[in-house]
Amino acid sequence: MSFDLIARCGGLMRGIGLAALALLLTLSAADAERRVALVLGNSQYQHAPALTNPVRDAQAMAERLKNLDFEVVSGFDLTKLQTQTTIAQFAKQVRGADIALFFYAGHGLQVSGSNYLLPIDAALEDETSLDFEAVPVDFILRQMSRETSIRLIFLDACRDNPLADVLAKTAGVKGARSGLAEIPIDNGGAGTLVAFATSPDRVAYDGSGEHSPFASALLAHMGETNVSITEAMNRVTADVFKATAGKQRPWTNVSLTTEVVLHKIDLNAPLIVGEASAQQPEGGSDGRNATASPAGPGDDAQLALNVLRQKIPKLASDDPIFFDHPIDFGDPEIDGKSIAELIKGKPRFSPVEGLDKSVWEGKHCDGCHQWNEARLCEQAKNFASNDVSVLRLQHPLGTRFKVALAKWAQGGCK
Repeated sequence: MSFDLIARCGGLMRGIGLAALALLLTLSAADAERRVALVLGNSQYQHAPALTNPVRDAQAMAERLKNLDFEVVSGFDLTKLQTQTTIAQFAKQVRGADIALFFYAGHGLQVSGSNYLLPIDAALEDETSLDFEAVPVDFILRQMSRETSIRLIFLDACRDNPLADVLAKTAGVKGARSGLAEIPIDNGGAGTLVAFATSPDRVAYDGSGEHSPFASALLAHMGETNVSITEAMNRVTADVFKATAGKQRPWTNVSLTTEVVLHKIDLNAPLIVGEASAQQPEGGSDGRNATASPAGPGDDAQLALNVLRQKIPKLASDDPIFFDHPIDFGDPEIDGKSIAELIKGKPRFSPVEGLDKSVWEGKHCDGCHQWNEARLCEQAKNFASNDVSVLRLQHPLGTRFKVALAKWAQGGCK
């Protein structure tokens, strides 16, 4: 729990003892990093055919970044004036951020090596139109560079763009073409990553599914546990190349001087098994049976994982988990309640080990954690992909709730 969330819960910091405060500082070290993102998506163009996916892509990305603790400034289907207003808000907010991120989905073009993003009201009847109707990518990048450390740029703006043809053929603008040009990277701060949906000068696909191939892959790999952003982009490239039968290959230019991991979990942090151990019957009959391949001689790490897995409590029922259906947890305190119901209730345990009861008792869970179905699904996916993480650190609703979340995620967060 970060301090800004605690503050929004009605001044919960009052009354915290020094020892608990020190513990909070230790546990919140990862939250101290300030992250700010600008997310734009344009689909409903007034002077060009509408695009199917960009707004959906941008909305999904904005939600994903919020789950990764970004302050998100977003706009969808914006005119030029609305775009400028949104960028101005971002420019004020991003100053001094540890990580500044920009994601754009929609039409874009290049003219003589300079890249432009197109608001929905862009007509581009002549070369002068570029200055008054389009948004230079360089302009946005300048706003990201003010006293920021790391800059991450993702441009899904290489879709086939008829307005580029208008400039090139009708207005006679030399160098106007669909696709984006390579972006030079400056050497400020801890570096920059620029990721294009496809190679420079090439056209990307909008896609026939819910998201474009690039956005779909980016959503799948953005914020994977303990995966660096450069490795994530390698996975994105592989996914897009495969999904488009080799016709589209994302392109990344990187000058980062430090490893950037958007979702880091310390797997060596002390475990707080708490009520999970207390509820475990003798002989471990309530624990999962760790029947994975037996650890070989000297494989201490695998052996330790198996021991931890034996401590994970099983639910009382093997029925599928749904967000708003009652669940048989095997804990009389929460049996018969749904995930949706429980997150609007009160915590049963301290959200941070050692925190004084006066700080958290009687408060409502969704107020402090800002829980909703989408944010909870992301948390649940972490528990599902790293099963022993359900034992790591106390949870306001108990370990069995985390086990149910993992099972819910495995079923697609339905």
